[in-house]
Amino acid sequence: MSKPWQVVGIGNAIVDVLTQIEDSFLTENGVERGIMQLIDRDRAVELYSKMGPAREISGGSAANTIAGLAALGTRTAYVGKVKDDQLGEIFAHDMRAQGAGFETPLAPKDHEHETGRCMVLVSPDSERSMNTYLGVSEFLAPDDIDEHQMAGADWIFLEGYRFDGPDSVAAFAKAIRATKAAQGKVGITLSDPFCVERHRDEFLRMIRSDVDLLVANEHELKSLYQTDDLDAAMRSAQADVPATACTVGEKGAHILAGDLHEHVPAEAVNVVDATGAGDLFVSGLMYGMTTGRDWKTCLRMGCVVAGEVISHIGARPEADLRDLMAKEGLLAG
Repeated sequence: MSKPWQVVGIGNAIVDVLTQIEDSFLTENGVERGIMQLIDRDRAVELYSKMGPAREISGGSAANTIAGLAALGTRTAYVGKVKDDQLGEIFAHDMRAQGAGFETPLAPKDHEHETGRCMVLVSPDSERSMNTYLGVSEFLAPDDIDEHQMAGADWIFLEGYRFDGPDSVAAFAKAIRATKAAQGKVGITLSDPFCVERHRDEFLRMIRSDVDLLVANEHELKSLYQTDDLDAAMRSAQADVPATACTVGEKGAHILAGDLHEHVPAEAVNVVDATGAGDLFVSGLMYGMTTGRDWKTCLRMGCVVAGEVISHIGARPEADLRDLMAKEGLLAG
């Protein structure tokens, strides 16, 4: 008998504020190019005041993955913390409209922190520099984890950025216990090389003891294993985890599972905004996994979905992903 959910994601519930800038904006405002930096509310207000016209789109790494999976027809749910404010209502509406279950109680209106937002500054070469005010999402705690929901999932997918929250490791531990007790599996994304540096020991402990699928880009994986050699990092991951998916930008993606090592190239698309590429890669990958496809097909699915999201502004799909899969001869079921 199938479980209610194929994939439940847990992560930072964030609204992305996206704008296109010249690289000089980064220098003038002390923004480090191409990475995610955590900022406080005052810095978020300051940057917003200096940005040009912007678009507000519900985001958050694991939330983007779950939205992509829902668009593909996967039974999904999402756990993340937002406030009972305007951005919080937008976020909750967007997740439900996408077809994903979202039942995490909203933090009360009098909570001292607001719904989180990420200032996504997109350079002319489509590189994105992210400045994130976590807001109330930082305070996701064990009480926000529904053990029955976790037990009802084939997979839970954890967002590495959540390691920056004070109670996140405990919340993840509760989710993992409930999932594993019901024979479910655990996936995690490393999220960012600087996040890995901040929490390397915790990442490695969890990966080696509980994780069935590790997802990273080449920079994150090298940071995790403290090497400049990607092949060495992949070999280390291969020894630690049943399956590892590693993206390598325009060169595509690798999968390592047991003795298997497969690679597929990236899709040939016009890159407009790289925001969400890794998140939607996971959507395609896990769609393949949950529909019983072989690893190489799963990789292709990931690259196809990632190719769609980088062809426009924003980290949520705009095209019909099932139609896209069908055109590529990849639609499952």
